[in-house]
Amino acid sequence: MPNRDLILTNELFEFLQQLKENNNRDWFAMHKAEYEQNVRGPAVELVRRLEKPLARVAPMLSAIPKGHGGSVMRIYRDTRFSKDKTPYKTNVGISLRHQANKDIHAPGAYIHLAADECFVGMGCWRPERTVLAAIRSAIDHEPTAWKKARDNKAFRKHFDLSGERLKTKPRDYDLTHPLIDDLRRIDFIAIAPLSPGELVHHDVVKTIIERIRAARPLMVFLCNAIDVPY
Repeated sequence: MPNRDLILTNELFEFLQQLKENNNRDWFAMHKAEYEQNVRGPAVELVRRLEKPLARVAPMLSAIPKGHGGSVMRIYRDTRFSKDKTPYKTNVGISLRHQANKDIHAPGAYIHLAADECFVGMGCWRPERTVLAAIRSAIDHEPTAWKKARDNKAFRKHFDLSGERLKTKPRDYDLTHPLIDDLRRIDFIAIAPLSPGELVHHDVVKTIIERIRAARPLMVFLCNAIDVPY
């Protein structure tokens, strides 16, 4: 029997694994009640529990505990422009967006729950052109501040910078630039892996908040680069 004192349970990951093996509308329709009880409901509850501590450690990020239109992302895939026509995502995505996100592609937090991979992501994934240019400019003009944020001990204890890079160099920067590897980034995201054991645990909120707190140096640098508060 599942421990109902836990926010997330093994049933969430078992459902996502089953969905991965049966990614079709008929199967999902037959098991939608299980999805609501074991996946979406607990995910919304996790966001609700994160709301107050998040306001203390990262007040510009929003935790919106709603079943629709909140921080828990839709499970339905947009297949219009994809070769993969499977209708459902096989993960739970929780997006804690920056309050400035409606005006600018601001850095945020993302929690990823899947049967094969779980993590907390922080930063900007595929920022728009002007935001990307501003971040690169900040790295170029404030290299010491960037390296201090990138190499912060508490940050690097949990996070690794991830995402894609240009194969060449960005326009207006020389290949001999001492930070060319960072300037090549087109994603400024950091990933902190989590185990199912850390998530199916009474301290799951504390664990996630600790990761978000550890990413503060990166988030402050990125937010300063685009002139939004953090």
